[in-house]
Amino acid sequence: MGRRIHFVVDPQGWCCLCLIIFVWLYNTIFIPKVILFPHYEEGHISIVAILCYYFCSLFCIASLLRASVADPGKLPENPKIPITEREYWEVCNKCNMMRPKRSHHCSRCGHCVRRMDHHCPWINNCVGEDNHWLFLQLCFYSQILSSYTLVLDFCHYYYFLPLKRENGDVFVFRHELALLRISTIMGLIILGGISGLFYTQLMGIFTDTTSIEKMSNCCDDISRPRKPWQQTFSEVFGTHWKILWFIPFRQRQPLRVPYHFANHV
Repeated sequence: MGRRIHFVVDPQGWCCLCLIIFVWLYNTIFIPKVILFPHYEEGHISIVAILCYYFCSLFCIASLLRASVADPGKLPENPKIPITEREYWEVCNKCNMMRPKRSHHCSRCGHCVRRMDHHCPWINNCVGEDNHWLFLQLCFYSQILSSYTLVLDFCHYYYFLPLKRENGDVFVFRHELALLRISTIMGLIILGGISGLFYTQLMGIFTDTTSIEKMSNCCDDISRPRKPWQQTFSEVFGTHWKILWFIPFRQRQPLRVPYHFANHV
């Protein structure tokens, strides 16, 4: 579960995904070339600053690519429904297929997704039960990378010592101001947009409510069993080990939660 490749044929989604990859690639190439490496060579910063930047960049692109191609929880055409759980399944009125409660039909993907949160064009994929944890990691590391980039842009002009620029790349240092202005603008846009999205995602997990359920007002806080926040996060990330919540290079193993508790809305 969650290990199948899921590819959505959507030109709009391809454009959004390529734009995000371009922003990541731009900052991964030019920030070290304009700021990190020159200041390291002149002894203004340590190698730790460079390693931390590439570490954040690696985790960011890994979570992006995995979230975009991971199966979000697509239901098979003929699902095997255990007899004890049949009362917690229903028929989709769009594709006429059986699905567990809290599943929703994505009109853009053309199928039902288990515990679907929303369809995100920026990853060209649905955010569902099997890739929600990757989407959260993407939001988290995007904020860290954007914040780190903005801090470096600020320190380059107002904190670090001036560079000697004796052996620098002519093109890079000739257009240094323009390159850093573009980086700053992209960093502010990404940080502002992702921060709001990340907050709503966290609140949804704390309350055990998906974005679709919030919009449809189908969840009654009085009738839903309350869960500890550790339990809801563990269900999303597929493990109780909190350190593994931050690692995108692993396979998610869903926790076995009874349907009468997990699907109650």
